[in-house]
This record gives sequence, C-alpha cells and structure tokens, in this order.
Amino acid sequence: MKRVFIAAAAAAALLFTGGCAGGDENSTGPRPSASAAYPVTVGPVTLTQRPERIVSLTPTATEMLFAIGAGSQVTAVDDQSDYPPEAPKSELSGFTPSAEAIAAKNPDLVVLSNDIDKISSQLEKLKIPVFLTPAATTMQDTYREIGELGALTGHQDEATALHERMAADIDKIVKAVPQRGAPLTYYYELSPDLYSATSKTFIGSIFAMFGMTNVADPADAAGTHGGYPQLSQEALIKANPDTIFLADSDCCQQSVQTVTARKGWNTVTAVKSGQIFPLNDDIASRWGPRTVELVQSVADAVVKVPA
Repeated sequence: MKRVFIAAAAAAALLFTGGCAGGDENSTGPRPSASAAYPVTVGPVTLTQRPERIVSLTPTATEMLFAIGAGSQVTAVDDQSDYPPEAPKSELSGFTPSAEAIAAKNPDLVVLSNDIDKISSQLEKLKIPVFLTPAATTMQDTYREIGELGALTGHQDEATALHERMAADIDKIVKAVPQRGAPLTYYYELSPDLYSATSKTFIGSIFAMFGMTNVADPADAAGTHGGYPQLSQEALIKANPDTIFLADSDCCQQSVQTVTARKGWNTVTAVKSGQIFPLNDDIASRWGPRTVELVQSVADAVVKVPA
C-alpha cells in the first residue's frame, strides 16, 4: 500500500501542477457567503443547494470535511479514510474507483483527489457533481482546499476559522524552535526501498519552515520523478544526513532499530547520533487539518538535535 501511495502521490502532484498552470487563483476560488446561500460555484462545480449526501474518496478531504463541521453530510468514505473514527468507511476505493459503486451511494457531491480512469466524466454523465482536491504542494494549497470545501458544503465560516487556527498554531510552533547556526540536513523515508520526497513537495515545504536541507533533492533535480525519487543506498550514505524521518513506521515497521541495523548505515551522522524520528504514517501523508501535528513532530525532533 505504501508503494501505491508513492505512485499516487507523484501522479497527483503532477496533475496538480498541470491543472493549475497559468490559472488565476481568484477565478477558481470559492465564492464565500456568510449565509451559505446557493447556488455556489467553486471552479468548474456549481451546486444549487447544500449537499447532504457527500461521498469522499480521499482521506485528506474526509478529514477536512469533518474538521469544518460537514461530517453529518458525509454518507460514505473510501476504504482508506479511517480518521476521524466516526467517518462512514465503505468498500469504495479512491485508487480503483467504480462509477457504478459510487452512484449506488446516491451522492449529491463526490470528492476525489485525482481523476483516475477519467472517473469524473463517468460520474458527470450520471449527473453527479465531482470536485477534485489534488495533492497539496504547499500549506496555501491546503488552506485553499479547506476554503473550497467550506464554500461547497455551506461551512465557509468554519473553514475560515480552521484555516486561521492552523496558520496561527503552525506559526507559533515554528517560532518556538531556536534558529541554528548551520542548517540541518535530513532524509525523509517513504518506504524501506528508499523512496523519498524532495523540497518541491508538500513534505519539503514543511521542513523548509525550519530551514532544513533535503538530501533527496539531487535525485530529482529535473523533476522527472514528480518530487518522489528513489535514492540509492550509496548516494544516501554519502549525503550523510544529520537527521532521518521515517514515514514508513506503521506500514513497513521501520524504526530506530531497523535503520540502525541496515548494512553500511553505521557511518551516517543521524544513525551515529541517534537522530532517527519515526512519524505517524497517516498524519505524514494526509495534508489537511492534522498537518499541525506533523509540524509539531518535526519541531520536536529539531530541538532534540544538538546545536
């Protein structure tokens, strides 16, 4: 499943880049209304009334919908949406979506992260509105998508409040971390076969808040891997990162112990100094409301590294 996520993340990142190239942010943003009046238009989607049977096929959007108070309008979520616990998990899949299975839920809005198998056009032929929330590449993308979902669901005020709260919390966390004389280097692991994320990804933008240098960047300097390259062990050991962050601790049971035991890694600074930090896989890969927790995890790790 982790390999599937990596492939999907890379594809979603490329889709996002292509979909937004040359666009005017004002023309695609939500039309906010304090009274939640309809019709509401967000990008290509226009809803004439508040959706009451939402199907979310992306865990990140599911978390956003519940965080802005639209949870009661969500009638089904995909098989990967396991947070919050009350989300109505179903057999639906965001990786292999079936128009027939989705339509059987009788939705008045479907939220997707990308247009796999041109599922959007299939659903639109059935008169089912579809809204795409591509993988974010910055926090501003996350805030924008929260606002768009707020506008579509009639929870614009709650979405604005969530945005402001997240921004304030993240700012407070980052400012509380003392500045360092020299930037720390880091390796961010998506899977044990050394797939990583570069500075041009959402993950990279989080670490950039702390002025950290990503050792994966040279592996995708041309961007041909969509920001998710596979590193060679030799290159990684030579890069000698100060810190290692494991986003594969749950899926692949990676830990301080397993990394320390890898052949040849005993020369890496992060291993020698014990600066290996397991992360919650889900929080690390769902760039929505719980991103604040991810930022806090990185901050907690950075302050542990001797200056």
